[in-house]
Amino acid sequence: MDIAAALEFARTTRNGVLTTIKRDGRPQLSNISYAVADDGVIRVSITADRAKYANLRRDARASLYVGRADFMAYAVIDGDASLAPVAADPSDSTVESLMSLYRALIGEHPDWDEYRRAMVADRRTVLSITPTHAYGWLG
Repeated sequence: MDIAAALEFARTTRNGVLTTIKRDGRPQLSNISYAVADDGVIRVSITADRAKYANLRRDARASLYVGRADFMAYAVIDGDASLAPVAADPSDSTVESLMSLYRALIGEHPDWDEYRRAMVADRRTVLSITPTHAYGWLG
């Protein structure tokens, strides 16, 4: 499967399983929501206190599994991961990126000021995955 086909399939949903690599080499799997941008980069909102954040700081490789509801098709997208700085101020660039990601996933928030404060309080950041390889079966 080529990357373009995997990304097209990934655009059909917003939920998947993110895989990172634990210190001992075993996989760490996390249910996540994501958005695939027009440039093909996959973006995810994560917090700095979770295992996936620590794993990605140590080893910047990630895989995203996306399955179809009937379990008859799937794609795995491997890629190079990068982390934005952790949100530190309601007006910083990370919060702006988190707002863009929220809009791509859900739409408008009822209270953007409250959202901005929550992103800082939660110590959120944006994980970006640049695809390098894909495999799967689209039925």
